[in-house]
Amino acid sequence: MAFVLKTFGRLQLVDGDGNDVALPEKGLLLLAYLLTTDEGSADRTTLVSFLWGDADRDDTLATLRKLISRMKARQIELGINFLSSQGNMVTLDRESLSSDILLSETEEGVEPFSRLKRLVKLMDQPFLGRVHSHSRRFQRWLAERENCHIALLGNTLKTASRLAQSPKEIELLKKAAVILFRTEPKDPNTLQMLIEIFQAEEEVASLRTYFEQRRNAILRGIAARTRSDDGGGNSLGPTQASSQPKLAAAVLEPQDIRIAIPRLVLLPPKNQSVRPQAGFLAASLIEDITIGFCAFNSLEVIAPYSAVQIGHQLETQKAFFERHCVNYILDTRISNTGDEVTLFAQLIFFDQNQIVWAERFNIDQMALVKDRRTVARRIALSVCSEIERHEALREDLNPVAYHHYLVGRRHLTRLTLPNLRRARKEMKAALGVSPDFAPALSSMARTYSKEWLLTARGDIELLQTAETLARQATATRSDFADGYREFGVAKLLQGAFDESAEAMEVAESLAPHYADVIADYADTLVHCSLPAMALRKIERAIELNPLAPDTYFWTAAGANFALGDFEDSLDYIGQMADPSLADRLSAASWAMLGRQDKARVFVRRFREGNPDFDVDKWLSAVPSKEQWHKDLYREGLKKAGF
Repeated sequence: MAFVLKTFGRLQLVDGDGNDVALPEKGLLLLAYLLTTDEGSADRTTLVSFLWGDADRDDTLATLRKLISRMKARQIELGINFLSSQGNMVTLDRESLSSDILLSETEEGVEPFSRLKRLVKLMDQPFLGRVHSHSRRFQRWLAERENCHIALLGNTLKTASRLAQSPKEIELLKKAAVILFRTEPKDPNTLQMLIEIFQAEEEVASLRTYFEQRRNAILRGIAARTRSDDGGGNSLGPTQASSQPKLAAAVLEPQDIRIAIPRLVLLPPKNQSVRPQAGFLAASLIEDITIGFCAFNSLEVIAPYSAVQIGHQLETQKAFFERHCVNYILDTRISNTGDEVTLFAQLIFFDQNQIVWAERFNIDQMALVKDRRTVARRIALSVCSEIERHEALREDLNPVAYHHYLVGRRHLTRLTLPNLRRARKEMKAALGVSPDFAPALSSMARTYSKEWLLTARGDIELLQTAETLARQATATRSDFADGYREFGVAKLLQGAFDESAEAMEVAESLAPHYADVIADYADTLVHCSLPAMALRKIERAIELNPLAPDTYFWTAAGANFALGDFEDSLDYIGQMADPSLADRLSAASWAMLGRQDKARVFVRRFREGNPDFDVDKWLSAVPSKEQWHKDLYREGLKKAGF
């Protein structure tokens, strides 16, 4: 009788009739792991680390012996022998057990649509179902398996998309594309396939119509506000008319119209590639995109000639952007990624110097006509959608409130207690004029959560205030990523890990290219003791924001430490502008590598500024979901000499 190990959906072993065969969950996980090893075997120490992590080694080795003994007894009952052990090695007989587990070498030579149909059926279900382990080795293995699945699906979809003819085949392509997009929503190659498979060029026309409708609504709103002001009313809305004085600044001057109609400049690409011809291609591509944007009457675009001139005058760019009321900048550069030439594009919201979107495009094999159109369309769609998201926050916005908000945001760039209080004062002023202004509510929340971190007094009222303000921001604008982000931060610092992670997931889904949101999500995942997921997130944030602040690299270092990759942790700390901020983590990493001499240097430096530091007291205040995570950090700090 044939037995099959199913790994997609629910992890289970079934017999030839499809009946469930009872085996311990850890035993099933052990079989899945052995199926992916080179020889179908592994030593007991590796298996213990995979199944139970850093728990007591003697106890877990004894537990593994019992598990293997139970599985062998069950094999005798079933009349099969797929698992054996000799000395320190445990081996799986792959010939006696089949599985749906995806291994790249088993997929070669299969007809593309048959392979794609099988992959769609499997990957429409979660890999391993609800099975989970907090072992770092398990998390690394799981990440590797998921990457393998994504690569298989992506490569198969790419091959099949060139051959599809019948409606049934096209429908299968669409199902596969949706699954791939769900697993890799930010990958530019995935987005390109999605656009081609769904023929998304039609979206350009609908997007243009949407922008025109929105522009007309904005202009009607401007006219209504101006009439209201001329008639002796005010522009703050009916709920505030009785309590707020009329503001002279509320009459819209020409410079205030820019709040309603955004202005964009596309700078010429910087060529950092070793191939000069790539620069010429990218420059003409950007000009194509600029001309294409001119079709959107509700989006003002600086003409290509002026953009090229200012692109080469770095010292006068800021003054130019301010003088010509530029809201958004599309900055581009050509570079080499491995052997490929890529175009990196990022959309910057100039008022806050904030990166709100970024993508990398492969232009190595670009066909001048066909691919230029495709890439130009993708950039246009992405940029327009991100601008729309930002502009939605600024519609009907009182200019006085917006001014206070921008001043307050500048104070938040450097986190000190005086700066936090200055920022809070400006946000209060903004909310005094416009009480439902979501960006000011979320920024005010940030001042309270950051004060809690800086003062380290454990004042719960600060976090509760932050949570309340963040709730108000999301209630005011349910599509505002920063509101959910600040709610997630406040919940994390209160130890509500699941609520924090859920809020961060919502924030990222609302702003999938917002580097700061993704970085905070990564930090949350580190504290949720999910370092492998955290590392993928923070690497994405660094890709979007290459000149990243120290907090990004600090988060990446913490994730690597939790994964046991102590050298990588130190590498990330080395990229910080002020690595002394992470002296504790540096000391722990060097100690775990057995370099006590190095560890003592950082212990000594940290003690100079914090002579009363106590490991256990500090760890009790740091939110970490799993005990193994705290224990690992405690071990490193104690070994270092704290």
